Order: sequence, then C-alpha cells, then structure tokens
Amino acid sequence: QVQLVESGGGLVQPGGSLRLSCAASGFTFSRFGMSWYRQAPGKERELVASIVSNDGMPNYADSVKGRFTISRDNAKNTVYLQMNSLKPENTAVYYCKAVWAVYEYWGQGTQVTVSS
Repeated sequence: QVQLVESGGGLVQPGGSLRLSCAASGFTFSRFGMSWYRQAPGKERELVASIVSNDGMPNYADSVKGRFTISRDNAKNTVYLQMNSLKPENTAVYYCKAVWAVYEYWGQGTQVTVSS
C-alpha cells in the first residue's frame, strides 16, 4: 500500500527549471521527514535536500544551495523539489524518500537530463 510516485522529470536546457513532485500514499505523510536524493551514472547516490515533518529545517547539499528549494504540502501528501538554474552536472535519476522512526520508503526515481 505504501507508495511514493515521482513526477516532473524530463529534459531541460542549461539554465532552465524543473519542479519535481513526489506523491505519497499508504502512510501518515505529515509525520515523515522527506528527502530528495539523486544518482548520476557511475556515482554514488547523494542527498540533495531534506525537510522535516513540521515543514521547518530544510537542508541542502552545498552544490544546490540557492538554486533548489524543497517544500511539502501535507494536505496533498506531496513533497516538491523546485530546481532552478540547472546545470549539466545536475543530470541524474532523482529519488524521493520518506522516513519516520523505523520506517523508510523510497520512490522509483525520475530521470532529469540537463542538456543543450
């Protein structure tokens, strides 16, 4: 029953923007901290951004600070990642993660490609 479904990925030119969405179901979304990770070919999966259950304390990888924004809408059970000023090195599969206590759930990932 637990599902995390990402959407909004695709192809974008350098300097462009995308907004990723992750729709959650099957658990009490408001209690979970939410995160976005990414994995580029040949590289380790890395944390991009996270936000706690009370909508506060967003955290970002240094490489995306000032360009990416994580947010959540508990009424819609959805977490977002707004990505601006995209660079080719941001190309990766982006994953949504939910965590609370002993529970940890992952989405299937969505491809983001930044290329001219």
